[in-house]
Amino acid sequence: MDEVKQLVTDIKNGKLKPIYFLMGEESYYIDKISDFIEDTVLSEEERGFNQMVLYGRDVTVEDVVSNAKRYPMMAEYQVIIVKEAQDLSRTIEKLVDYAKQPQPTTILVFNYKYKTLDKRKSLYKTLQKSGIVYESKKLYENQVADWIRRILSSKNYTIAPKAAQMLVEFLGTDLSKISNELDKLQIILPKGTQITPEHIEENIGISKDFNNFELRHAIGEKNKLKAYRIINYFAENPKDNPMVVTVSLLFSYFSQLLHFHGLSDKSPRNVASALKVNPYFVNDYVTAARNYPMRKVSEVVSILREFDVKSKGVGSNAVPQGDLLKELLVKILS
Repeated sequence: MDEVKQLVTDIKNGKLKPIYFLMGEESYYIDKISDFIEDTVLSEEERGFNQMVLYGRDVTVEDVVSNAKRYPMMAEYQVIIVKEAQDLSRTIEKLVDYAKQPQPTTILVFNYKYKTLDKRKSLYKTLQKSGIVYESKKLYENQVADWIRRILSSKNYTIAPKAAQMLVEFLGTDLSKISNELDKLQIILPKGTQITPEHIEENIGISKDFNNFELRHAIGEKNKLKAYRIINYFAENPKDNPMVVTVSLLFSYFSQLLHFHGLSDKSPRNVASALKVNPYFVNDYVTAARNYPMRKVSEVVSILREFDVKSKGVGSNAVPQGDLLKELLVKILS
C-alpha cells in the first residue's frame, strides 16, 4: 500500500515514467493506479486526441508500440492504456526493444492482471530501468480485515471487528468485491459512522447471526445449541453457505488453535502476533483452548481433512451437504 501511495504521489507531482507495467494476482491496485493515470495526467481537453485505451485481445505488441511512437497533439504527453494486457503474454517479450528506448512523450500503461513477467528475462530487467514495474500481490486472509480498516479510516469511517470479519468470510480476499460493498455502505451511511454487523446484514445481506464467523465462535465456546442452529441454517441455504468454505475456515481456525497450544508466551500481544489475528479475538482462542486440549485439536484437524475431501464430492456423492455438516459438527463437539 505504501508503494501505491508513493506511485500516486509521484504522478500527482508530475514525476512521470514512460512505461508503467502493472502486474500481479490482485487486480484492485492495478485498476486503481491505471484509473488514476487515466483521470489525471491529461486535462479533459487534451484527452480527445492524446488518450487511447487498447485491449490485449484486440491488438498485438507491434500495434501497441506503433501507437506509442506517435507524438502528442497540442499536449505534453499522450497516454496509452493497454487493458487485459495478460492476453499478450505469449508475445510480451517483443516489447523489450521499445522498453530500451521508450518515447519520452508517451505514458504507456499495461494492466497485466493475474500474471507476472518472468523476472529472469530481459523485458523485466529493462522495464525496471526505463519505467515502473509494480507487482500487486494477493493479501492473505488474515491481512484483509486490517486493509478494510485502513481504507475506511482514510474516508473517515470505522468498522467493528466482527463486521470486518463478516466481510472477509463472505467475500474472501477479493479486494475489488470488498471495495464495491464498502462503497455502497459509504453512500448510505454518513461520515464518522462505525460500520456494525447490523449494517452489514441490512445492506449487504450477510446474516450477522448465521455465518461462518458465528459458527466458529459457537464451536470454540462449545455452545452446541447455537452451533446446531447455524448448521441447520446452512443446510437450508446451501447456495449461500457452501460446505467447502465452511470446512476450509474451520480448518484454518483449528490449525491456529494448534499453534496457540504450542506457544510458550500466551500474552495477548504475542498471541495476536503469532496467530496473525486482531487482538480483539484473542480471548476467543483462550476460551477454545480450554475447551479443546491439544490432543482433541489434532483429532479435529484430521476430521476436517476427511470432510474437506467429502465436501468436494469424493466418496459422498449421494449425501446432502446439510447431513455432512451435521455429521461433522457431531464429531467436533463429541
